[in-house]
Amino acid sequence: MTDKFLDKAYGTTGDTRELYSAWAKSYDEELGSNGYATPERCAKALAKHSKDKSAPILDFGCGTGLSGLALKLAGFEVIDGVDVTEDMLKVAAEKQIYRNLTQIEPGKPLPHAPGTYAAITAIGVIGTGAAPVSVFDLIMKGLAKGGLTVVSLNDHALEDPNFEGKLNEYLDCGSARLLHKEYGPHITAINLNSNVYVLEKT
Repeated sequence: MTDKFLDKAYGTTGDTRELYSAWAKSYDEELGSNGYATPERCAKALAKHSKDKSAPILDFGCGTGLSGLALKLAGFEVIDGVDVTEDMLKVAAEKQIYRNLTQIEPGKPLPHAPGTYAAITAIGVIGTGAAPVSVFDLIMKGLAKGGLTVVSLNDHALEDPNFEGKLNEYLDCGSARLLHKEYGPHITAINLNSNVYVLEKT
């Protein structure tokens, strides 16, 4: 590996915007060369359970747009993206995948009414060195009944029971229904795997 951003990411705590701003220009190349498999896995899982791929979806934590590209290749037609890092959004804009791109503040409610989007994705977003587990609450609040979300949790996140426990809170009380759960490759070069989940808000 020619740079150390990937190593740094999993050791970062607190506000990660400085790290991701510095990483923006080399992010796609580094993750691509290390076999970043989760975006494609998430996009295919969401596509399997989506009734209308022309309905708008929101790519939460879209970063440089690797997740948006996977969603586009899976057949989704209208994709908006939000992220906390301006430099990442600039790279995403160059891909010309997204209808709209918006910078958001960490922890703030999403700037749309529930039902605006048929699905909200959080692909490679929630976990150690990334967004906190509380982000899942924001996503669920941003969905109307029947809305879908696809979320990934890598091995580091799965070591902390709070991450999967947050999803189970919604499932156990009947606020969501689990449509898909699959364990598989996340970043193959470093032998890191992830769970991919698709949930429906009920």
